[in-house]
Amino acid sequence: MALHDHPQRHLGMGLRSLRRTSAAPASAGEATAVATATQAYVFAGLRLLTGFVFLWAFLDKAFGLGYATGSGKGWIDGGSPTKGFLGGVAVGPMESTFHAWAGAAWADWLFMLGLLGIGLALIAGIGLRLAAIAGTAMMALMWIAEWPPAKHLSDGSASMSTNPFADYHLVYAVVLIGLAAVGAGATWGLGRAWARLPFVSRNRWLM
Repeated sequence: MALHDHPQRHLGMGLRSLRRTSAAPASAGEATAVATATQAYVFAGLRLLTGFVFLWAFLDKAFGLGYATGSGKGWIDGGSPTKGFLGGVAVGPMESTFHAWAGAAWADWLFMLGLLGIGLALIAGIGLRLAAIAGTAMMALMWIAEWPPAKHLSDGSASMSTNPFADYHLVYAVVLIGLAAVGAGATWGLGRAWARLPFVSRNRWLM
């Protein structure tokens, strides 16, 4: 009996071992799939939030919703989206240049179309590479306008800069580049459908 029992015990142990071995890769694969899905949802949420930042800035400046732009001072009311910000630049190597641009029709149009285009692209999940390029250029100009490295303004008063390099403009630029790099438009967006369009598939820079 003992001689017959040993093979059975060994066989049973072998089967249990095989079951544990075969289950391990499945569990690892499931964990990887869950992590990948979670990352996709996180990036999609970040994309939507960032898109709303740009789109809301456009709406407030265009219609004077009473937040950053007072009621009756919107673009449609004859106000200039760039005059206040660029005209108030008081530091940095492009101070005089920004003053010359402040309130110019071409500057207003470029700024507002940029806000609208970037906001819509991010919310829809399409054209993220173009949005990243345009948004990075916009954030770079705004970073230069505020010029965080300066401790003092042109009139000698304190600039109140909290960091000589990393500010929210830089963070937004990195976020835009990251969203484009990971293809964040595929989740909760039209990224997949956009990528299948013939003219987009032939011109990958439109992704």
